[in-house]
Amino acid sequence: MSDVATIASKKYAPETLGRVLVLGLGKSGHDAVDYLMPLLGGRVSELAIFGGAHSADADAFAQTARAAGAHVAFGENAVAQLAEAAGGRFELTIASPGISEFSELYQAAARLSNEVISEVEFAWRESAASSRWVAVTGTNGKTTVTALTAHLLKSAGLRAAAVGNIGDTCISAVGANAADVYVAEVSSYQLASTKRFAPNVAVMLNITPDHLHWHHTLENYRDAKFKLLDNLASVPGAVAVMDASNDVVRAKVRQLRQVEGGCGFAIVPMGTAEGLSGDMRARCGAENAAFIAADGTLEVALRGTEHALVNEADLLIKGSHNAGNALAAASAALACGVDAAEVAKALVAFAPLEHRIEPCGTVRGAACYNDSKATNVDATLKALAAFPHTRPVVLLGGDDKGTDLADLVAAAHRHTRVCVCFGDAADRFMAAFDGAAASAPADFKLLRANHLEDALDVALDQAASGDVVLLSPACASFDEFHSFEERGEVFKQLVSARAAALGA
Repeated sequence: MSDVATIASKKYAPETLGRVLVLGLGKSGHDAVDYLMPLLGGRVSELAIFGGAHSADADAFAQTARAAGAHVAFGENAVAQLAEAAGGRFELTIASPGISEFSELYQAAARLSNEVISEVEFAWRESAASSRWVAVTGTNGKTTVTALTAHLLKSAGLRAAAVGNIGDTCISAVGANAADVYVAEVSSYQLASTKRFAPNVAVMLNITPDHLHWHHTLENYRDAKFKLLDNLASVPGAVAVMDASNDVVRAKVRQLRQVEGGCGFAIVPMGTAEGLSGDMRARCGAENAAFIAADGTLEVALRGTEHALVNEADLLIKGSHNAGNALAAASAALACGVDAAEVAKALVAFAPLEHRIEPCGTVRGAACYNDSKATNVDATLKALAAFPHTRPVVLLGGDDKGTDLADLVAAAHRHTRVCVCFGDAADRFMAAFDGAAASAPADFKLLRANHLEDALDVALDQAASGDVVLLSPACASFDEFHSFEERGEVFKQLVSARAAALGA
C-alpha cells in the first residue's frame, strides 16, 4: 500500500477509499457510516453495510442508507451479496468490535476485502496529522485511566477528549475535530483489527483472562492487546507506559528491552514483580520507572527527570488499584509534556467514576458502594482490597463467565465478613466457597439470594453502622440486566429507596 496517494493533512488517509464495507451496525458501525456517507460519490465509490439482525431500528436505518445510495444487506450471505451489488471486492472493510476475527462473517469479509480494520484504526488514519493520541488498553482499569488522563490533559489547558469505549466513538470525535489529543480506551476486539495504528503514548495495563469466547485463547487475547505497541517505533518520541507488576505485561517489557539496538520507543515500567512499590531502575537498570514509594507518594522517572507527585492517601479514588490507575495516567500526562505540578494538582481533584467503587449512599449507617463494572474476578479482587480498615459485606454473582474462583474465594475469606451470592452464578459460587470452607475465618458468613434486590436486602440485614456494603459481582449482568451500567443504576436506586425507608 506504499504507493497509495494519501491526504497530507491526515495521518494515513487515502485520497480514494474506493468500495467500503461497514461490518455491523453497533455504535461504532453507525458512526462509521455517518462519517462515510458524505464521502459517497467522492472518496468513497460504493458504500456497503452489513446490518446484522433485523430490528425496527436496523430496518429504518437501512431504508435511510439505501435512499442515500448505500447498499445494505442482512443475513448469512450478506457479505457476498453486498460485494456483488458494489461491483467487486472491497478496498476497505471496517469491522464492528462485536464481530470476532475468528467468526465466519469476519472471514467472509476478509476474503472479499483488501484489508479489514477496526473503527479505531480508521479514525486514527482520518485524524489530523498534527493530532496526538494516547491509547489505553488492558483487562481492568481502562476507563478510569482514560478518563483520568483526559482530565489531567484538559486541566493543563490541552484540547483533549476521552474517546473510544468511553464517550464518543473515535470516528465521531475525529469527524467533529473534537480534540488535539485523543485519549482512546481501546479493547482487544478493536486492537485485533489494527494495522497502522500508532499512538504517541500507549498505556498497557494488566492482562488477565477475559473475553476468551471472542479470542478463543488467552494467547490470542494477549497478542491482540500487544498490537497496541506494533507501530510505536514509527512515532518520534513515543512512550509506552506498561504495568510491570503484571506477569504477562512484565514479560513483554523484558522482551522489548532485549531487542538489539532498542525497541525504538521509551518504556516506562510501572512497578516490578514485587508490585507497584518496585522501582524498575533499581531492579534491572531501566531508564524510566513509575512506582509508589514506601510513604505512598506516586513517583515517575521519565527521560532523566524524577517527579514526586501526590500521596495515594490524597486521591479521591480509593484502593491500591486506583493508585495504580493514577500512576498510569500521570505517566501518560507527563509523557505528553504536562508539567508535574499541574499533574499533581489535577490528580487530587479527580472524583470516582460511575459504577467503579462509587459511593452511593448509606443505609442505617452502612456505606454502600456500586462497583457494577467489576464483571470479572480480577476486578473484584481489587475492590475487595480497597477497604483495608473494615471487612465489607459483598454481593457476588450475576451472569457467570465460568472463570476459576479459587483466588476470589481466598480473597473473600481474607477481606470480607459476609458474602451474598445471587443470580445465575449463585450455585457455582456457593459451591466454590463450600469447597474451601475449612479455610474460612470463624466469623465468615456465606449467604444466598435470588436476585440483586434480594441480595441487597440480605446484605443490609447483616450490616451494622460503620460497615461497608459492596456490589462487586465478578460476573456479567445479562441474567437480569442489559448491561453493567443498568445493574449499577438499579443498585443505586435500591440503596436510595432503602435509605428513605430505613434511614440513612
